[in-house]
Amino acid sequence: MTDQLRGELVLRVNGADRVVSLDNRVTLLDALREHLGLTGTKKGCDHGQCGACTVLLDGQRANSCLLLAVAVDGREVTTVEGLADGDDLHPLQRAFIAHDGFQCGYCTPGQICSALGMLAEAKEGLPSWAGGDLDGIAPADLDDDEIRERMSGNLCRCGAYAGIVAAVREVAGG
Repeated sequence: MTDQLRGELVLRVNGADRVVSLDNRVTLLDALREHLGLTGTKKGCDHGQCGACTVLLDGQRANSCLLLAVAVDGREVTTVEGLADGDDLHPLQRAFIAHDGFQCGYCTPGQICSALGMLAEAKEGLPSWAGGDLDGIAPADLDDDEIRERMSGNLCRCGAYAGIVAAVREVAGG
């Protein structure tokens, strides 16, 4: 590896600035897991197809396996580790436990981060195919079909979808 490809970078992760020395070709996923020790974010397909690596980037969901770490310089990255307040779990984390929204748990961090981003999108009135309101004028009514559509980028190999939908519905207020 040449010195030209390696540089110091400040990543703002879960509210804290973290200085890392990385090759410019390192993905955000690998920076989180291998360089910062934040292993909650999972590597599933490494092609942006399964959603296991979903994090929040400036509050919006993003597949960290598709982003270069250098591209998120100056932006806020939130991983599943950054959702709880000490021992007080985030409402989505509590709901996933209460509704058995996981089996093996591998996809759960990405599901929870995606759900958090999705709830913000729906609150802003961003459209979805299931809602039928493609103009996105009013906040979405998050029924089960709407939740499934909006969460369709996150796969669960175990098939815990019923619990996932119930957990998201509870936090959405339905």
